[in-house]
Amino acid sequence: MNDNKKEIIRLLRGSEGNPVSGQEIGEKLGITRAMVWKYIRGLRREGYDIRSSPKTGYILDACPDIIDPVELKGLLKTSLVGSEINYYSVLESTNNTAREIAQKAPEGTVIIAEKQNKGRGRLGTEWQSASGGIWMSLILKPSIPLENVSRVTLVAGIAVTNALRNMDIDAHIKWPNDVLIRGKKICGILTEVSAEVQKVDHVILGIGINANVKLSDLSEDIRRNSTSISNEMGKVIDRNRFVASLLYELEQQYIIFKTKKFIDIVDEWINLSDTIGRNVRVTTPNRIIEGKAVGITEKGALVILDGNHERHEIIAGNCRYIN
Repeated sequence: MNDNKKEIIRLLRGSEGNPVSGQEIGEKLGITRAMVWKYIRGLRREGYDIRSSPKTGYILDACPDIIDPVELKGLLKTSLVGSEINYYSVLESTNNTAREIAQKAPEGTVIIAEKQNKGRGRLGTEWQSASGGIWMSLILKPSIPLENVSRVTLVAGIAVTNALRNMDIDAHIKWPNDVLIRGKKICGILTEVSAEVQKVDHVILGIGINANVKLSDLSEDIRRNSTSISNEMGKVIDRNRFVASLLYELEQQYIIFKTKKFIDIVDEWINLSDTIGRNVRVTTPNRIIEGKAVGITEKGALVILDGNHERHEIIAGNCRYIN
């Protein structure tokens, strides 16, 4: 979208439903009314619902469901997270693109795409990135030892859950990297790290959220255990506003992560957890542990008590609930 179109949308949004005349738009942009009309027609073709009246002017009734990096920037209330936003219509994977630029990119850089062709989940699984979702990666550069990277996943889970709860959605965290609503998955988090000699160079925090995803667009096996924000709320949400809220929550949690004792974060995670108190089966590359999930360690490991009351601390694995 060119700059004049962006400015017209900004003016119409700023009028809060009041008409803006073509003459006023033309004067602000330094173009003729005929050119204004040409841009309006172009915006309509792009999905913007713009009413017009010869006597009153133009009114923006609705916008297409796209993430607009310019609008998103204007909504942000952060100083670090989202300081740079790289937006794409289509990518293979936002994490892949983040990894390519992470070395030189400033901390807080966000990569966001409308679609991913090769989205990834944990353990190399496919992540279905249907239209209407939020597919993004955040580049962070915390000064932490490698062994503490799993903490970042917990922090991200809290941020996503808080952003959903801000919309009155009763979200909970499933260890280690999922967010659930009514037991159905709405978000997955994939944390990848680059480090040298146990010192973290950067962390890439991949977050995939079924925002306005139509469940019918997901494969049957995925659809069975998934939901979306729009499905839960019964309406399409403004993804720009939600992403702005999410980035704010991520920044707030990152500040807490860097300035407070991690035990405080553990307590918050437990308060939001769907996993603690459940009987679980956790599969790791080396073993399978069954028992009751009873806590989280300061390294982010899930604490399980098995049938013999033996304590196990699992830092990573595939967690399933068992009845």
